[in-house]
Amino acid sequence: MSGALLGRAALGAAAFGASCVAYGTFVESAAYRVRRATIGVLAPDAEPLRVLHISDAHLLPWYRRRRAFLESLSGLDPDLVVSTGDSIASPDALEPLLGSLGRLLDAPGVFVFGSNDYRSPRLKNPAKYLWKTTSRGAPQASDLPTEQLRAALTARGWLDLNDRRGELTIRGQRLAFRGTDDAHEHRDHYEAVAGPAEPGALNVGVTHAPYLRLLDAMTNDGVEVIFAGHTHGGQVCVPIHGALTSNCDLPPRLAKGLFRHASGHATSWVNVSAGLGMSPYAPFRFACPPEVTLLTLAPRAA
Repeated sequence: MSGALLGRAALGAAAFGASCVAYGTFVESAAYRVRRATIGVLAPDAEPLRVLHISDAHLLPWYRRRRAFLESLSGLDPDLVVSTGDSIASPDALEPLLGSLGRLLDAPGVFVFGSNDYRSPRLKNPAKYLWKTTSRGAPQASDLPTEQLRAALTARGWLDLNDRRGELTIRGQRLAFRGTDDAHEHRDHYEAVAGPAEPGALNVGVTHAPYLRLLDAMTNDGVEVIFAGHTHGGQVCVPIHGALTSNCDLPPRLAKGLFRHASGHATSWVNVSAGLGMSPYAPFRFACPPEVTLLTLAPRAA
């Protein structure tokens, strides 16, 4: 191939790459969607429950489209809201987050934190995600208003499940929750909530990062439904192939969506949210639109 042809090919490849980055930054990163799914886990005579799963908003005050999408979610009229963390990305994002959640805060809710509810995002080489996780050996110092966020959510009646248990009764259905703090920064202490499932209740696990040690432990303890986020669905995916990374030890093919997890002789449903946002230092998505999940918990077949 001549030098001129090589030059044109290189220019074409560069233009294609630039157009993909522009599409991922300005189009797909704001192509918000509601993913819907149904699982039969309730007693045969129970009323269905609509659970809105929100994760990884990584909110900054000037994200107007993301805030508008969050504000629209109250129209889904969920029976329960589950937040799996990484909600804010700067100290001044707390009030915009609470304002955007709006009427959702009037619904029953539960929450856990991710690392970016403790500390602001840092500039990193995004390519490193392809061969290693961004996990650190110990929790990093906090510079975000974590305790104010905790206080604001609990003041509205939401259950704090960071290494805690709690219960809610919704539409006559008793829900027994257990959750952990962020496993990605080794803030999790599952031993604080470990133990057999609560009889007569739907047992639900909530955690930010779906590390296998937590999925296995919850499943072995009889938890029937587990909610997690963190992965961003891989964020930059290959069409047809899917995610290249989960940024944890979960197989990339499971980086988003609803699946059955098996550990020993036990199984549980796991919903991993692809999340609403991403780090402001890597503000693009490809073949992985931002999402929330509306998961209907339906009666089991009689």
